[in-house]
Amino acid sequence: MNGPEEGEIFIKICGITSEADALLAVGLGADAVGFIFAPSPRQVSVSTVADIVKRLPHEVLTVGVFRDEAPARVVEMANQIGLGAVQLHGHESAEDTRWVAERVPLTIRAFPAGDRTVSRFDSFGADWLLIDGASPGSGEVFDWRLAEGVVDPSRMLVSGGLRAENVAQAIAHLHPMGVDVSSGVEAQPGRKDPHKLGAFITAARQAASDLEGAHRRDTPGLRLVANGDADDEPEGPYDWNDR
Repeated sequence: MNGPEEGEIFIKICGITSEADALLAVGLGADAVGFIFAPSPRQVSVSTVADIVKRLPHEVLTVGVFRDEAPARVVEMANQIGLGAVQLHGHESAEDTRWVAERVPLTIRAFPAGDRTVSRFDSFGADWLLIDGASPGSGEVFDWRLAEGVVDPSRMLVSGGLRAENVAQAIAHLHPMGVDVSSGVEAQPGRKDPHKLGAFITAARQAASDLEGAHRRDTPGLRLVANGDADDEPEGPYDWNDR
């Protein structure tokens, strides 16, 4: 699966525990929903997730979140359920991550902010990188400066203490391909709050749109067409694939 189109943001809602919350997230515009199989207040069973996945639109990315699980078990569970991706959120080695990545559609490798191992991300063979706080699921915001320049932003998801009130700041600061939230949109652990969820998705979409608008204004040689005048041409060459 490719990342979002230019000017868009990929939104993953994690810690889904029920069909109702999965459908709510998708209905409000989420691109992906995550199911936690590691020990957590939001842990779910294979059978529960399998039933939920069957009821979701095919274009929604379904992600299984694992922490220090045996690679063979990760692949077995993902393929049994029909997940679109797996997220490895523990101390999985580069070798184990590569082994999993060769056997599932898409792999996300998570690291805590500031982890020096991130510099070797390419050796893990994962498709996307997720930067999280030191305590996943705690709702604590990390110092975003720790995620600056760690990898190509078009392959990076940001998590850790995000909520409607601060997601725009995170997007403006780091320009990630996507954001990931769990506790920041909950009424209680494992149960999503419709108002928080809607506000988060709206804020993230608006922040991405604002960022793209600012980028266009700052791009030399680009003159936006005004008042519907389709005959206006950009002042000089402009590569639309290099925005």
